[in-house]
Parts: sequence; C-alpha cells; structure tokens
Amino acid sequence: MGYGKKMTQAELIILNLTEIRRRSIKLWKALPEQYYRWKPDESAMTAIEMVRHVLEADYGWNIIINNGSMAHYETPWKQRPFTSLAEELTFAEPYRNQFLKSVRQFSDTELSEFQVVHPGNGERKALGKYILRIGYHEAVHAGQFLSYLRAMNVDRPLIWD
Repeated sequence: MGYGKKMTQAELIILNLTEIRRRSIKLWKALPEQYYRWKPDESAMTAIEMVRHVLEADYGWNIIINNGSMAHYETPWKQRPFTSLAEELTFAEPYRNQFLKSVRQFSDTELSEFQVVHPGNGERKALGKYILRIGYHEAVHAGQFLSYLRAMNVDRPLIWD
C-alpha cells in the first residue's frame, strides 16, 4: 500500500489478523518439541493443543462469517494426531487462506451492517466487530502462550517489533 491510498475496513482487518498471526507463529516456533504436551495444570490445554485450537478456529470462523450453519460442525483436524508445529502450520494454511479471502471480499458496508450470530452464546454482532474479536481471541492465546514459555523457562522471542 502506497502513501495516500485509503485502506478499506477489510484491508485494515486483514493487516491486524496477519500481524497477530505473525507474532503467534514467532512464539510457537520458540516451543521445544519436548514441551509440546506441557500444560500448567490438569484442566489446561497442552502447548500444542493451544496452537491447534488457534489454527483450527479459522475453519469455524470462516463458516460463521459466511453465515453457514454450525449445527453439524466437524473440524478437519478431528482424527489428526499432533506431530509437529511445521505440520500443523502446513495443514492449517489453506483454511487460513480461505478465511482471509472471505474477510477480504466484504465491503465496508457489509462489515458495518451485516449481523453475525455467534453460535456459542447467540449474541448478534456487526460482522466487522465480530472479525476483530477473532483477532482478540488469538491475541489472548498468544498471551497465554507467553506465560507457558515463561513457566517452562524457555527463552521468549521478542514479539514487540
């Protein structure tokens, strides 16, 4: 984007989502393989489960923002074993790309006026606000992941670039 060109709401949202994911990946790559199954307590997700949770959410978010039904939702990760971060990222890439493609196609008017109903709580939100909350969801997990790395005594990468 050159100077002087006004970005659309979708372009700004994509920029935000992309920056959040870039930082998440930077954190995830700091996780030594021997700590994949580490978790702070019995009710928490393991480190690799948290990574997958964030990655596979893009599949569900894409259904929701396109007004699809979540009634018979089944994740493509359902029977997939945890192997490596690289394999998780590779498997997730087409779903991430489809999600971003969906976001990119919304007009400013659609982002402001179209209403999305979150299946978990039935709340209605403007599409643009809903998508921004998707970014917040990932950012919260990035914070959790930072605390995991700290508790593991693993060097934490600088994500505040």
